[in-house]
Amino acid sequence: MKSLRRIRRNKKGINTILASLLMVVIVVVAAVMVYAWSTGLLSSLLVQNPVPKETLNYDSFAYGPTSNITIYIRNSGSATVNLQTYYVKDNSGNQYTSPSPGWTFGPIQPNGVNATLIKIGSLCSPACTYSGSGTGFTFVNGNSYTITVVTTRNNQFTWTLIK
Repeated sequence: MKSLRRIRRNKKGINTILASLLMVVIVVVAAVMVYAWSTGLLSSLLVQNPVPKETLNYDSFAYGPTSNITIYIRNSGSATVNLQTYYVKDNSGNQYTSPSPGWTFGPIQPNGVNATLIKIGSLCSPACTYSGSGTGFTFVNGNSYTITVVTTRNNQFTWTLIK
């Protein structure tokens, strides 16, 4: 009985064992956290808020007689898109710019397709801004044109189309 009382009084050995065991547990947990962080597992387990994304593609297009084009634009992103301006550039670098503000188009819903009418020259209403040599251009068979649309979130989407 006396020897049992001596063991209970002398707790220095037990404290050392518990401290060592606690240190081992801390090191193992830290190693698991570093491994999860370095492999990307940790970020995939945390809840992330999805960020709406604008992605526009054209399905098809149709040229008008000389001064307009209809582009069927598909919104393949997750955010509703509104267009605020467009640019039409020919092979020579001449460019028509829609007025901003003035020309707006939308909304184009996610997975939606809308026919967007783009006009140049005298058909552009209100008047477009022309920059380049000469007095302007019209759509000519065999030439390519670069169409750039800008959304209200200032994202640009560019397509090259051949008449």
